[in-house]
Amino acid sequence: MSRIVVIGGGAAGLKAAARARRRDEEAEITVIEAGSYPSISRCGLPYYVEGFVHEIENLMQTTYGAVRDVEFFKKVKNIDVLVKTKAKRIDREKKIVEIERNGKSDELPYDYLVIATGSKPSKPPIPGIDAENVVHLHSAEDAEKIVEMWDEGAEEAVIIGGGLVGMESAEALSKLDMKVTLVEIMPHVLPACLDAEIAALVEAHLREKGVSVLTNSKVEEIVTEDGTVSGVRIGEKVIPAQLVLVATGVRPNVELARNAGIEIGETGAIKVNEYMQTNDENIYAGGDCVENINLITGKPAYIPLGSTANKHGRVIGDNVTGGNSTFPGVLGTIIFKVFDFTVARTGLSEEEARKLGYDVITAVTPSPDRFHHYPRSKPIRVKIIADRSGKLLGAQAVGLGVIDKRIDVLATAIQMGATIDDIANLDLAYAPPFSTALDAVIVAANVVRNKRDRLVETISAEEMKKKIESEEDFVILDVRTDEEKAGNPINDSRVIHIPIDRLRESLDKIPRDKEIFTVCQIGARGYEAARFLMQRGFRARMVDGGMAILSVLLKGNKESQS
Repeated sequence: MSRIVVIGGGAAGLKAAARARRRDEEAEITVIEAGSYPSISRCGLPYYVEGFVHEIENLMQTTYGAVRDVEFFKKVKNIDVLVKTKAKRIDREKKIVEIERNGKSDELPYDYLVIATGSKPSKPPIPGIDAENVVHLHSAEDAEKIVEMWDEGAEEAVIIGGGLVGMESAEALSKLDMKVTLVEIMPHVLPACLDAEIAALVEAHLREKGVSVLTNSKVEEIVTEDGTVSGVRIGEKVIPAQLVLVATGVRPNVELARNAGIEIGETGAIKVNEYMQTNDENIYAGGDCVENINLITGKPAYIPLGSTANKHGRVIGDNVTGGNSTFPGVLGTIIFKVFDFTVARTGLSEEEARKLGYDVITAVTPSPDRFHHYPRSKPIRVKIIADRSGKLLGAQAVGLGVIDKRIDVLATAIQMGATIDDIANLDLAYAPPFSTALDAVIVAANVVRNKRDRLVETISAEEMKKKIESEEDFVILDVRTDEEKAGNPINDSRVIHIPIDRLRESLDKIPRDKEIFTVCQIGARGYEAARFLMQRGFRARMVDGGMAILSVLLKGNKESQS
């Protein structure tokens, strides 16, 4: 009878244990969990904070309503789950785990050991960070503490960090009617996920929902009174707060593994092979404590996600019971919700691709998520990042409409090695309630093909913003209608306004000795104008994404500075 010990009762650990049980009814399986809640969905914690999920136990339920507590795992799966139990030391020579439970020490022997110790929140060196009412949102206990502070009257919150947790926390705290300020040290939010122009759309949506967003801003101090938070200081300004949520990322929890001589990879996480096996053939590791291989670069990457942890657990459960399963790696596919926006990405960002030396072509394509006359049609933006050879490198998408199926198509395409031409010819489902005749994914691929084939030259909205802020001499040709221009003007002396339907008769108004940047609301008319002018000898480039993105960047820059 095989003895399997799992350290960590989260997604990877309990998935491994459950999979092992389904493959081997005779195995003796023990899971060690330091906290009080086994098998809790940490991804659901923001929804508990905002009140959408009413009880912590709801995040431990199966699809049929059973709570996955200690009794559940024993009765249903015959797995012993030891909560409030700390793994103190791994003795690889004796093949035992030393544990501490209820103040007493004990030993658990193993034939196979699974390390699934997860991650822990990063703690930046900010004065006052250990004060009362400074929290993370990493555990059930964290979530309960946030709700308790709200119950006790906290009305103003500052979130330090504009990553995934910062985004979800901003919405959760706003739903509690708290005044929320989000502070990000980098030039834009979600710097590890999104490129600047897509991030700008997210920032604009946050501000629209009442969240104050401060980018390029560093928290110098968490101000306290009698040991309790009263605000945060940014430069000379103090922002009042009764709650400070630190969301500056996580790092792998590897001390136990390191102390046991388990090899740590270059990312700082546990190094495993494709079988999720460490440098000890009897010890496997998975979840947020391990590094993966990036499927595009072939290099180690640390991208902790619940979806990945579950895949790890299944592979490990197979292999500790005589199987031969492998895990190839990740693309870093992420999707999340920010109020009414859905935000997603996969593969490489434009910045990452350029740093790796790719000859990058990108396209930001606005589109309705379904036939634009259909009642539930909503706008989305899809950005594709490709190499000039046609290789698809990454994608980002954001908007009020359906995003998930677009990013899933593109993630599948990248993993299967599809080219931009392959994507442009995908036989995707179409009917007005579900898509446009040419889906947003196909339209974005076609725009990239146009750029690759030199049918149009473009400039990103981010680059256009920088040009507008410079003293360079050029022309912005605004081809929107009079009404569109009046509602959202570009306040710059270098703008010439000629609606697209008057362009052919107005060529004499456009200087031939200057570079022309064509812009419309979302891009289609800007493309038409650029093609028309290029074929008549003008140096014309289209502004990628149109005013839908450019105006957000220009406005967002002013709001961040103020």
